[in-house]
Amino acid sequence: MPRTIAARTRRVYDLVSSVYPASTFFFHSKAHDCALKHSGIRNGMRVLEVATGSGEMFRRLVKANPDGSTFGLDLSPNMAAHTLRVARKACPQAEAHCGAVDVRSLPFRSASFDAVMCCYLLELLSQEDIELTLREIRRVLRPGGKFSLVVIGQNVKMFNRWYTLGGNLLPAFWGRQVESSVPQLIRETGMRVVTDRFVRQGFYPSRVLVAENAAAQNRSAHGRAARNGR
Repeated sequence: MPRTIAARTRRVYDLVSSVYPASTFFFHSKAHDCALKHSGIRNGMRVLEVATGSGEMFRRLVKANPDGSTFGLDLSPNMAAHTLRVARKACPQAEAHCGAVDVRSLPFRSASFDAVMCCYLLELLSQEDIELTLREIRRVLRPGGKFSLVVIGQNVKMFNRWYTLGGNLLPAFWGRQVESSVPQLIRETGMRVVTDRFVRQGFYPSRVLVAENAAAQNRSAHGRAARNGR
């Protein structure tokens, strides 16, 4: 895979894995609620979360999908291990799996998931790696499946200044804001944005996007055209 900031990011998040859940409690939980509400995830599905962090969203996914299969991936081995421990403690009977994997090359067959969730990952990737990651997510998502994404918002000027400073000081931890460019990047992969919400928790803004893999819709349109002799 291309050499990027990913190696430093993995080391940083390995170090903070035990304290990182605090950030979710203070800054991310409302956006998580919104993403799960609009994700279309139902019990019995095959669900993937990429970049689980310390597992707060993954635990919610497992609870929402006790009779299905829920998979989680994170670049940090310590984060992945913590995520799996938390999920299995909360739902010991559920089928839950989590491992340390680079999301730029997902180890799954094409069209193997009903839904994919991703929270606060793209900020840590280069532009090239964002595009690669979105293509991989679309590849493993079945036709008609939904991809739910949470990114850090750019609609609060004071927060933007603060975040830019943090990103300059600790790029492997803070990354950079990419929210304004993400909807177009999603569309360029062949997915269609069906939900777009801004959520603010305290001073921390997030944007929740849900996209549908448009492959099924495209095939249906081609089929209608063929039947109509076009």
